[in-house]
This record gives sequence, structure tokens and C-alpha cells, in this order.
Amino acid sequence: MKVAVTSTGNNLDSMLDERFGRCRYFIFIDPKTKEFEAVENEYANSTHGTGVQVAQFIVDKGVSALITGNVGPNAMSVLKESGIEVYSVSSISVKEALENYIQGKLTKVFGPTTKPNHI
Repeated sequence: MKVAVTSTGNNLDSMLDERFGRCRYFIFIDPKTKEFEAVENEYANSTHGTGVQVAQFIVDKGVSALITGNVGPNAMSVLKESGIEVYSVSSISVKEALENYIQGKLTKVFGPTTKPNHI
């Protein structure tokens, strides 16, 4: 099992980034071992289709859950179709988000938390 957390930095002490598609980093964590990999979001500055591109990236990494702040409708559609559970949190560190996930304290979302951006 692997969990993805959107992050402002490249370690577990970083704050969760509330932006899904435009987050600075993704932290991929094994909740059992707490081993993690930080990956810079190469799509953060994309001009079109960012949410879908990032959602597909998350799917391709083989995660079973995503912890973030907000997810738009197009990204949510891709995540739901892939069976990835999405949890929405704010103003906590990646480490706190992971601990809350392990303890079952996070709020699962079943639909988008933002409206689509039209550029």
C-alpha cells in the first residue's frame, strides 16, 4: 500500500500543500514502514489539463490513497475511476496527515472540492 500526500517541501516535516494539481511536491509513503519518496511536481506550471495530468501521474505511481487539500472535478474523476481514495485536510504537516490517516481520522471526499479553472 502506498499513500500520496501533496506537500510544500520534500520531507515529512513539510506542510501539506492544499493545491492538488499545483502542489510543489508529492510525498509517496508506505504507511507501515514510513519509508517515503519525495517527487517534485513537474506539472505545477502547466497551462492546461493540470489536474488530469497530475491525477494520472498519481494513478501510475500505484497509490491507494491521496491526502491533499482540494481536488477539482476532472482530477477527481480520474482518481475515482482508478479506485484511489481521496482525503481532504488543511493546515497540517505531511507527518500529521499520515498519522491521522493511519488512525482513521481523516475526512474522505467523494466529489470535487473545487470548481474547474477555465483559462
